[in-house]
This record gives sequence, structure tokens and C-alpha cells, in this order.
Amino acid sequence: MSAHSSNGSHDREKGLAVQDSTVTTADDAPEDALVKRYGRLGPLLARLFASGVEARGVERVPEDQREKKNMWNNLLMWWSVNTVLTTIPIGTLGQAFFALTLPHAIATILCFGALGGVATAFISTLGPQTGLRTMIITRFSSGYVGGTIYSILNILTQLGFSVTAVILGGQTLASVNPGTLPLVVGIIIIGILSLIPCFVGYHLVHYYERYAWIAIFVIIMFLWGLGGHAGFDIGAQRPLEDSGRALSADILSFGGIVFGSFTGWAPIAADYNCRLPADTPSSKVFVLTFFGLWIPICFVEILGAALVTISDPAYVQAFADGSTGGLVAQVLAPWGGFGKFLLVLLGLSVVANNIPNTYSAGLAMQSLGRPFALVPRFFWTLLAFVIYTVAGVAGRAHFSEILSNFLSILSYWTAFFVVVVAEEHFLFRRVGGPLGGYNLDDWDRPGRLPTGIAGVLAGCFGVAGAVVGMSEVWYTGPVAKDAGAEFGADLGFELAAAFAAVTYPPLRWLEIRLTGR
Repeated sequence: MSAHSSNGSHDREKGLAVQDSTVTTADDAPEDALVKRYGRLGPLLARLFASGVEARGVERVPEDQREKKNMWNNLLMWWSVNTVLTTIPIGTLGQAFFALTLPHAIATILCFGALGGVATAFISTLGPQTGLRTMIITRFSSGYVGGTIYSILNILTQLGFSVTAVILGGQTLASVNPGTLPLVVGIIIIGILSLIPCFVGYHLVHYYERYAWIAIFVIIMFLWGLGGHAGFDIGAQRPLEDSGRALSADILSFGGIVFGSFTGWAPIAADYNCRLPADTPSSKVFVLTFFGLWIPICFVEILGAALVTISDPAYVQAFADGSTGGLVAQVLAPWGGFGKFLLVLLGLSVVANNIPNTYSAGLAMQSLGRPFALVPRFFWTLLAFVIYTVAGVAGRAHFSEILSNFLSILSYWTAFFVVVVAEEHFLFRRVGGPLGGYNLDDWDRPGRLPTGIAGVLAGCFGVAGAVVGMSEVWYTGPVAKDAGAEFGADLGFELAAAFAAVTYPPLRWLEIRLTGR
């Protein structure tokens, strides 16, 4: 089978299939298709779309509808998304769960963060090249069924991120004046504020995220200054830190959590630049996205690692009683009323972090298959809001446990997901490769997409690698046991990536030989 459609021309420079015929109505004008589809509800939908609510869901963005105006949001959006309160507790886990000293925690964050940043930045380069959302792109490596499986995993990922975000934001708002604002109300406030721009859609999301980082970055600098004044104790964890194999196990396990905090954005990275022109330089997208992730995440996670080294009993007790939210409140306490105002802003900063979770969870639900894509995007966004808000209220007393276990498991599947997509892109879709490019017209044609057998099997091998290498409270794999000391070393994401990387190329080569696609 040809690497490009029979009614299209192939741009060998880009390695992409370029359409020279009219695109489908759903791709070209999704609002018209939805209005016609829903009959009596059509006029209501038409008014919603006319008011600015985004109609386009997972449909491909045609080249003639692309725009350059959000290019710098490849950096600024991710800067806003991660310069938030939610990033701080990830850094605290190095000491709270693994008893690492501050220097070891910092080195782990920087190194494993760079690995995760590279993975996510690569995925982001595919948005402008294809005009497709991230979960739809997976269909070109893992087929329609494999894309559906990834969509399910992505839904769980984004909802999990949202649960931790609304809980932490609610905790922080509730801690401003203890006893006046119930935690449940704080969680609901964060959820509603996150929903509004996501309901409206792509352009409002980009507008908000372009500027949200500014005030919060200043507050983060205040936290660094106030924390330093309270006294960072670089050697605070030294008596508790392990040595030898146990220390390496702690670093690997914490590194997996850090890696997951970066690659958690990989399954949605192309959702926010698929409207950029197809000729946008991939190198520019990669560099902007990488530094938009690596600088703020490392900067804020290291802040979290530093804050828990403060040995003042008041700060230690605040962390014990109120986790990260209580510790941050204590750091700002010397500034009195102004400190409480900053605490409110920090609590609300979680909204910037939760917006992409909410928006992309709706897109992932549409990506489950054609029947789901026929339902308007904003409906799935509303459903995602309801699910994570209810889950946040139910799990509000177990934030640290949810965060630690969720991020560890998250790094496993995102590792083999990135590997499969990358090998498909560089080995099989490259110019001069077996397929020579992407037939972008086929994004919703199961019979023209890969069967998905190779992608699904490689993913299964990736799961096997994660199982033998993972180290969790509730399970430790045989390789993890041998690599670590008492609790094992978490090698889940490394082995998940390695198993998928080794198995996908031969399986995909065989699939192409037998099916031609």
C-alpha cells in the first residue's frame, strides 16, 4: 500500500501526506457537521459555537486553517502549567518517602527531568506536522484498537492528575483561614475554575496559559527567599539517607516519579500546537517545549525538596499536619495578611495546571472511537470535570499516597507509549523508509490504518517490563528486588521502554510485510 492517499500528493521533504483534494466536512467545518447531526439541538449548538465555544474535537486541522499566533506558547503554556503549587509536593517526595539528602534530590530531579523533557518535547513536534491530537497520532503506529487502548490510559492519567490538582488546591484554600472554608468547597472551586476555559476551548486555553505564569513565578521566588530565611538545612536528611544499593534504589525510585511528572504531559503534548502551520520547524517546537517543561518543573520541584529540609519545629509540624499546603502556609506566615493573599493565589495557580488535564481528558474520550467523536467535545469536558471533582472529594484525605503511587505507575505506560510512537516516526515513516510518511487522510479509517498488532504487542511487552521492574508499596517485581535493597529499586519505566523498544521494530516490519500498512 502506498504511503500516501490516492487522491493526495506526497511531500518528501516533510515525510507527510499532503492533501490536494477537499477534506471531509467534519475536518473542514466541524461546527456545521455537529449542528446538522443533532437536529432540534442544532440551533442551541449553533449559538454556542457562534459565541466562541470550540466545535473542533479530534478532527484533523486542515492546512488552510492553521495559524502561527501561538508559536511561543510551546514554551509559555508549559511554563504556566508547571509553575504552580501542584509541582512543589513532587519535590518533597525525595525526602519524605526516600530520605534523600537535598543534593541527591536535586541531581535526580535534573537528570530524570531531562529524560522526561526530551520524550515529551518529541511528541509535541508531531502536532504541527500532522494537525492531529496526540491520541489520534497513536493510530498510525498502534492502529485503531491500539489508539483506543492508549486513549483509555490517557483518560485515567489526566483524571488522576486532576484529582491531585483539585485536592492540593482545595487544601491550600482551606488552610488560609482554617475552619472557614471546608476542603470540599475548595476542591469544587478549583474544579469549576478549571472547567470554564476548557469548555470554551483551544483559544481561551492558550490565552490564559500565555500569562498565568507571571504572578505565580514571582510568588515562587518569594517562597525561595522566605524558605532560605527560615533556613534550608542541606544535611538534614544525611543521618537518615541510605547507602550503597539502597541509596541507588531510592534514587531510581524517586527518579521514576520525576520522569512521570514530565512524561505525564506527553500523551497530550500535540493537543496544543496542532493548529500551527505544517511547515513550523520541528527543532523550534522541540526546544521551546523542552525548556518550557524542564526549567519550571525542576525549579519548583527543587523548591519542594528544599522546603522540607527546614528544621524549625513549626515548619516540620506544619508539613506533618497539612502536607505541602500546610508547609507553604507556614513559609508565608511571617508576612501575615499579605502572605495569606499569596497563599490564595498559589491555591488558584492549580487551575493553570488542571486546565490541560481537563481539556485533553475530553479529547481522549472522543478518541475512544467514532461513536464517541460524534458527541461534542464540550460534553466530554463536562463529564471529566464531574468525575475528577467527585473523586477529589472522596480521596481528599489521601493526597500524598495518591500522588506517589499515581506518578510511579504513570511513568510506566508513558515510557513505552513514547518509544512506540518515536520508532514508528523515525524508522517507518521517515523519508525513504518503508512507509515514507503519514497518510493523514486516513486518521479515522480503520481499514487504512495499521492493524495495530505490532503496537499492541509491543505495549504488552512494555507492560511486562514494567511488572518485572516496578517497586511499589503493594508489589515489587523480581528485577526490582534484585536491583535494590529491602524495598527494591523501581526500574519500571526503564524496562517498559526497553522491552517495547526491542520488540516493536521487528513486529512492525513483519506487520508491514504482511499487510502493506
